[in-house]
Amino acid sequence: MAEDSVKLLGYWVSPYSLKVKWALKLKGIQYQYVEEDLQNKSPMLLQYNPVYKKIPVLVHDDKPLAESLIILEYIDEVWKQNPLLPIDPYERAKARFWAKFVDDKCVPALMAAFFKKGEEQERAVKEAHENFKVLESGLEGKRFFGGETIGFVDIAAGWIGCWAQITGEIIGIKLIDAETMPLLHSWFQDFLEIPLIKECMPPQDKLLEHIKELPKKN
Repeated sequence: MAEDSVKLLGYWVSPYSLKVKWALKLKGIQYQYVEEDLQNKSPMLLQYNPVYKKIPVLVHDDKPLAESLIILEYIDEVWKQNPLLPIDPYERAKARFWAKFVDDKCVPALMAAFFKKGEEQERAVKEAHENFKVLESGLEGKRFFGGETIGFVDIAAGWIGCWAQITGEIIGIKLIDAETMPLLHSWFQDFLEIPLIKECMPPQDKLLEHIKELPKKN
């Protein structure tokens, strides 16, 4: 497949762009990466995602697709090697459930724990802990959510541990630790040690600096 037949419009610090990068890497797909300026959106982004005007956008043979979880499923359908989703229909449904749980429950609680103050922050931290514990239950008896190898849920949730660690350092609260969430903590450590996962991660110092600046922009 020609390199220019697959494009990814993304933003370096976006976890949603990161998911797509991981999936493409895992599949061994060559692609052209287009870094977007979210303050001054490019004509290409406005052309390919005129409704939401957001990243990430995957463009395959000039056909655009938005929303990270939808993009992951598309990638898995088009390129069969190194499957992300299980073959068994029930296991596939469970994987979709956990990925949606991450986006709908874990991410909002994590963001609220970082941005809120006082009692609202305390409630958000408690909610984040509760949601992470629920997520951890999906790892019982397994090294990764995908079993012995990474899969759809690992790709969808993999960035959570890194962001939770960094935001925890900033606000002074541990959101995921080895004592209270041993399975989730161990999974995150193992996940980040995979070379193709590690090489896509933004530099830690640059990421930390970016996250520290976020409250000033909100």
